[in-house]
Amino acid sequence: MADEFIKGLGIFTGAGLAWMVLASWYQTESFGSTNQLIAAPPEPANLFDALAIGMIDVLLWFALLGALTFWVLIPAGREARTAYRNRRSN
Repeated sequence: MADEFIKGLGIFTGAGLAWMVLASWYQTESFGSTNQLIAAPPEPANLFDALAIGMIDVLLWFALLGALTFWVLIPAGREARTAYRNRRSN
C-alpha cells in the first residue's frame, strides 16, 4: 500500500509542478489579477509555445487521474479481488 501511495504522490507532485510552471508562464496575464493560472493562453508564436500550451491540460489531467489511479482504483481493485477470492473459496 505504501508503494502505491508514493507512486501516486510522485505523479501528483511532478505533474502538478510542471502544470503550475507552464500555466504560470502561459496563462497568467498579470500577477495582480484574480484569474491566475486559468486565463486563456495566448496564441503560440512558435512550435515550442504550441507544445507547451498543449501540455498544460495534459499535465493537469495526468496529475489528477494518476493520483486517483494509485490512491483509489488500484487499492480498490486489490480489495475487490481479495474479497472475490475469499468468497469463492468459502
